[in-house]
Amino acid sequence: MTTPQPLQDLAAQGVSIWLDDLSRERISSGNLQELIDDRGVVGVTTNPSIFQAALSEGHAYDEQVAELASKGRTVDETVFALTTRDVHDACEIMKPVFERTDGEDGRVSIEVDPRLAHDTGRTVAEAKQLRDAVDQPNVFIKIPATVEGLPAISQVLAEGISVNVTLIFSLDRYRAVMNAFLTGLEQAREAGKDLSTIRSVASFFVSRVDAEVDQRLDAIGTDEARSVRGQAGLANARLAYQAYEEVFSTPRWASLEAAGAHRQRPLWASTGVKDPAYPDTMYVTELVAPGTVNTMPEKTLEATADHGEIHGDAVTGAYAEAADVLDTLERLGISYTEVVDQLEREGVEKFEKAWGDLLGGVQDELTKASA
Repeated sequence: MTTPQPLQDLAAQGVSIWLDDLSRERISSGNLQELIDDRGVVGVTTNPSIFQAALSEGHAYDEQVAELASKGRTVDETVFALTTRDVHDACEIMKPVFERTDGEDGRVSIEVDPRLAHDTGRTVAEAKQLRDAVDQPNVFIKIPATVEGLPAISQVLAEGISVNVTLIFSLDRYRAVMNAFLTGLEQAREAGKDLSTIRSVASFFVSRVDAEVDQRLDAIGTDEARSVRGQAGLANARLAYQAYEEVFSTPRWASLEAAGAHRQRPLWASTGVKDPAYPDTMYVTELVAPGTVNTMPEKTLEATADHGEIHGDAVTGAYAEAADVLDTLERLGISYTEVVDQLEREGVEKFEKAWGDLLGGVQDELTKASA
């Protein structure tokens, strides 16, 4: 089967198609390889919610859980072993893509324990443990863009570890993330690291912004409020790309690039549409821009394959319009700062809850296996 035309068009525009999902079943059944071959998938992202869903379904993990139970492993050790094995195996499947793209794609991401989101030192320590446990050159360690996460991002990059920065909602925080990236590379250069081997993406969340803003617009209920429904997420992401273009055209970046560094690419995350009134491909087709990654749930990937209409760059010509959308929201009394702060707080809480559910489910399995 050849890759459907919309996905070919997306790749031709410089967008890397990643899958926002992973499970042992997907790996062992050959499905992940099929998505690489037939859907042009060139990367995989995971998060605590994805692993929680994977481990709660079926019996793919039973054998390993039983083995770990027999060795007296704790629930935290078990979850670490289960998730790092999946990511290791997915990295193995992705390795030809990694080699073909000279390390740009073929990446698989694994997140530090979300309970460490506000602990710089332990985030750095766990990032190293995850890198060592997965033991694959194409792994990305995901670190949340909390205030405490920023210095951790720099420190981990300085160690030569490739990083996927996650849970970015605000433009100010995104600029701080890019600064942390540049700082990390500068420290890596001082330590004599090969900058060409260090890669990074910055995961900017999209649909969650609309979900929150639309709720506030609906409460206002005026014609003007209704006219900007479903526009905040795209506007925010487009202005993020403008910030990316600015930062990566500075002398500071040029100096690192001359030393072999690669840009930290913007990655559009949370691209599944939450409001059924909106086109199910809008966070893909409306965010086409060169040098970006779009990580999609399988449902969004299939919708794009089936009826996505790619009309070229949908971002760089829309900065003024995007700024107008955010200005309108402020005029309507919707505080941008309040919205993005709330989304970051809720994002961390959601992953903590999923992690808690994951630990609970695995503890039940360990108890059963030990009985």
